[in-house]
Amino acid sequence: MKELICIVCPRGCHLKVDENDDYKVTGHRCARGVLYGYQEMTAPTRVVTSTVVLENAGEERCPVRTSQAVPKAKMFEVIDIVRKLKISAPVSLGQVLVPDIAGSGADLIATRSFSGTGN
Repeated sequence: MKELICIVCPRGCHLKVDENDDYKVTGHRCARGVLYGYQEMTAPTRVVTSTVVLENAGEERCPVRTSQAVPKAKMFEVIDIVRKLKISAPVSLGQVLVPDIAGSGADLIATRSFSGTGN
């Protein structure tokens, strides 16, 4: 039996997931908790947020995130790509910087715009 705290909503339900009973989830107060508990035990995912080196903008870093959650097993591969990435302004909010990063199915996108004139 694995214990988790659900992060889907502010309630923070204390879930128990029984791996020996087809990942049965108890302790939830809504259906989203059941789905979260099952997915967390069978195929955990995370949205990766970070910053990348930014040139020609008057700022040193551009905040980025993945467009959707990536498999937890791919997180460090995604982070390695992000760590090596350098981009130049102009950059638009939501601009895809790396499509299908690390073969995860998610794009790496900018979460802020930079005009390239020193913002």
